[in-house]
Amino acid sequence: MSKNNWKVGLRAKLERLVDDCVVAGARQQDVFDVIIKEIGNLRAALERDPDPAEDDVAVIEEPANDW
Repeated sequence: MSKNNWKVGLRAKLERLVDDCVVAGARQQDVFDVIIKEIGNLRAALERDPDPAEDDVAVIEEPANDW
């Protein structure tokens, strides 16, 4: 993959996302506004926890049935 190839793929995915939302009834400007807002939210979340995949997943222990 070339250095800028991911940018082309990202743009294509964004275009499809916007198109899908508009076809579903959203206004294009509203879709852009929400995407920008969500990118800000994602950026803030990643600044707090840059690699959430490394977090320990809490294991839910089943209650014992040995009464």
